[in-house]
Amino acid sequence: MEISRLTLGTPPSLGKETSKASWGHDFAEKLWQALEEVNNLQKEADRAVLEVALGKEENLHRAIIALERANLALGLAVQVRNKVIEAYQEIMRMQV
Repeated sequence: MEISRLTLGTPPSLGKETSKASWGHDFAEKLWQALEEVNNLQKEADRAVLEVALGKEENLHRAIIALERANLALGLAVQVRNKVIEAYQEIMRMQV
């Protein structure tokens, strides 16, 4: 899965077939899949760096690209986390 495909999508219609609870589960599942993809990119970058260090890979550009992809994915995950925390804090303020 490419980083550009890490979108969480739009919420489905909340009709008879889809309840609010199942939409929340779908959102959590998509979020979990995105985090797994971030982890996979980190592992791929680690492998690329190790191969360069061991001399198995002479193309340094591939390792740098893998590192940058992992860095961008991690940055995106951190920003999503920050927005979720902000939303949670805002909800908590509304309840007081």
